[in-house]
Amino acid sequence: MPPSAADTTPKPPVVAVLGTGIMGAAMARSLLRAGIEVRAWNRTAARAAPLAADGATVTATAEEAVRGTDIVLTMLKDGPSVAAALTAASAGLRPGQILLQSSTVGLDASDALVRCAADLGLVYLDAPVSGTRQPAEEGALTVFVAGPRAVRGQVGPVLDAIGRRTVWVGEEPGAASRLKLVVNTWVISLVNNIAECLGLAEGLGVDPRTFLDVMKGGPMDSAYLQGKSAALLAGDLTPSFALSNALKDSRLILDAARASGVRLDLIEASAERFARAEAAGHGDEDMIATYYAGRASRPDAD
Repeated sequence: MPPSAADTTPKPPVVAVLGTGIMGAAMARSLLRAGIEVRAWNRTAARAAPLAADGATVTATAEEAVRGTDIVLTMLKDGPSVAAALTAASAGLRPGQILLQSSTVGLDASDALVRCAADLGLVYLDAPVSGTRQPAEEGALTVFVAGPRAVRGQVGPVLDAIGRRTVWVGEEPGAASRLKLVVNTWVISLVNNIAECLGLAEGLGVDPRTFLDVMKGGPMDSAYLQGKSAALLAGDLTPSFALSNALKDSRLILDAARASGVRLDLIEASAERFARAEAAGHGDEDMIATYYAGRASRPDAD
């Protein structure tokens, strides 16, 4: 008896999501909406717990999360955090599982994670994402991916669920991470430019809304300029992308630039601004809080 269509239709992969912060939790919900089974784990368990109401299986350990899954998606702060999660999960991993490594970790850590994945028998996909909280919640990220062509079909449903666009940049691990650093260079420069324009407007007694109105609809306008400015002026610093993570990414960009013989003056200055804002207590706020780094230089500042 020939197999039915239901028998030949590939089953959706089962995905373990390690790291359920702002981005990881949003990506997990996008997977669930697409009908993909998700097992979620976070080092701070309380951050993963709300995903149970959305249909995820929330586990107490990373090992439980990855056991029996097809794809392990990591969305953690940095390279050491990813490595620690994989070590914690190692007893539940099996050769041939796909590691979709979506954290922004920089080039040196990316190379180390490639070696770690090989030691564990995992198929490594270098897959950082571009986008913040809202596109992550909407399944509208851009995903940069580098890795074996042979597994594209297996990861396709996951990439389609979390992203509006997937950009395959080659098979060499690290190629996607390099592209992500270039993209983040643009974003980091842009957000600090916005912060400085708004800060100068305040210092000169110019209504920042007048500045934004002048820019609106012109060739130099952008949704990013208007959106970030509106959030700051409304006093809404709910993190779409936390300032502390922007500082971390700035340092990763500078490390990569130095290693390649490139000087990035704007990112050097941006890292200094982020560091000042973080020291002033704004690290957990949205990165537009870099605005407050400029206030320390005012003559009447405390």
